[in-house]
Amino acid sequence: MLRIGLTGGIGCGKSTVAAMMGEAGCHIINADQIAHASLSPGGPGYDEIVREFGTEIVLSDGTVERARLAAIVFADPQRLARLNAIVHPRVLAKIGEQLDAIQRSDPNGIAVVEAALLIESGYHLQMDGLVLVSCTPEQQLERLTDPRFGRNMSREDAQGRIAAQMPWNEKRKLAHDEIDCSGTLEQTREQVIQLVARWKAMAAQNTRQGSER
Repeated sequence: MLRIGLTGGIGCGKSTVAAMMGEAGCHIINADQIAHASLSPGGPGYDEIVREFGTEIVLSDGTVERARLAAIVFADPQRLARLNAIVHPRVLAKIGEQLDAIQRSDPNGIAVVEAALLIESGYHLQMDGLVLVSCTPEQQLERLTDPRFGRNMSREDAQGRIAAQMPWNEKRKLAHDEIDCSGTLEQTREQVIQLVARWKAMAAQNTRQGSER
């Protein structure tokens, strides 16, 4: 099974690309969804997060208000590092479990791990390939602040979230492939289809080589 990492800055189009890869036959593991589960009562890390950041981040139903928590951690690098120290090990463990399950069910398949902090966590070193999703800085800011794109952040909040992440040019140095999401959806889809086709060929070759041993 091929294990591929998919990363990029906030608002650059990772989720769109991941959905297209899923449509093309890849198994998708969304690290953000796993992390969100840790913010629900009974979730891994929930108790520790509430102890660390206080009950003021907890809503009436017991879940953590992500916007309030984000406002705290993205204003303080040390607090952000503390949150990551709580959440990351648990998320990576869950990703490992899901990868193992996919390996058992589809040993010749392609598993894509979608994660904004894939490189920062060091987990990209366990992948067979790394894909960076990119767009122009102007598009990134627009997608975070324009309500048409679903985020509707203030310009200040958006700039803070972008600044808190590793610069895309640093990520580019480590990536094996790049999907440019600055064009139309069809242009993005064409890139995805070509890339997944190459992965499928690689997976098939690996299978043939394994059977010849």
